Amino acid sequence: MNQGQKNNSPLAQLLKNSPNLAILKQGELIEGILIKKASKAAYFNLGAFGTGIVYGVEFINAASALKNLNEGDRVSAKIIDLENDEGYVELSLSEADTQKNWESIKELKEKGEVIGAKISGANSGGLLTEVYGTKAFIPVSQLSSEHYPRVDDGDKSKILEELKKLIGEELKVKIIDFKPKVKKLILSEREIFQDNNKELLKDYDVGGIVDGIISGVTDFGAFMKFADNPQIEGLIHISELDHKLIDNPKEIVSIGDAVKAKIIEIKEGRVSLSLKALKADPWQNVENKYKAGSEITGTIMRFNPFGAFVALDPDIQGLIHVSEFGSMDEMKKNIEAGKSYKFKIEIVKPAEKRIILKIIK
Repeated sequence: MNQGQKNNSPLAQLLKNSPNLAILKQGELIEGILIKKASKAAYFNLGAFGTGIVYGVEFINAASALKNLNEGDRVSAKIIDLENDEGYVELSLSEADTQKNWESIKELKEKGEVIGAKISGANSGGLLTEVYGTKAFIPVSQLSSEHYPRVDDGDKSKILEELKKLIGEELKVKIIDFKPKVKKLILSEREIFQDNNKELLKDYDVGGIVDGIISGVTDFGAFMKFADNPQIEGLIHISELDHKLIDNPKEIVSIGDAVKAKIIEIKEGRVSLSLKALKADPWQNVENKYKAGSEITGTIMRFNPFGAFVALDPDIQGLIHVSEFGSMDEMKKNIEAGKSYKFKIEIVKPAEKRIILKIIK
């Protein structure tokens, strides 16, 4: 169709004669009534906007939907071309269903509604499910404390084993993020519990001391349920378990332990706790015991990218830097974990909880 023909098309004439008529927009949904099904196309009455057509790939994609439609049936369709060469409005039935689903998802998100999601699969990063036939994902970080995979060493295969136990279950979730263009739909179970916790935590203040029971231990810390309100579960990060550096939270706590903890943060329905805040800080008087320039015997505890941690006593550790040896390989040739060596104390910084050592060769 040339430009002159387009200017004389039914749609062009309609708009010319009815300037106040709502304008069609590509990508929007429109209601249509099935006029006719042909072998390679289907035609729909769009009222004042003329006739719509579903053909080509869209006709193939809509085969199952068209099979169940009879002349006179009303359907929603997505506009993919305002006017083709024959003057029809090109439509998509399959994309209309997808768009309606995303619009429903948007409404659920805006209302903050809680919905049920049946778990259909899992990977090491989280759980797979669907909302309105749209694939959705629940990241591990968005699971409630009840369903969070509490794996000691963070082993991905073990995490996956725990997550697979939830396949077939229906979880209560909220939509927290969606992007139709990239078909991204993220759900959260944790948000629901945080909303409940916001009310429960109104009776507690930062700085307060609470009794609790250790309910879970992971590689990054421990979970503690409040003794006076087991619905509340807080996290004690590994850095808040003790003043000394530890490799595994199990060095300090075990599931079932009764402990006292200090509330150090309450934020968005989450509560962070500390055990070390209730313990005497061995670094407060460290300068009285360890002085720069003095010699001491220490035991190599473990290596890290910066060097090696050295136990000077049960509570205090020093660091010998890898630069003392030139490389990590050379360092491990000269010192071994579990063995004791003589060191010179180079720097003592109690505020930073740091003692820098140099090996005496």
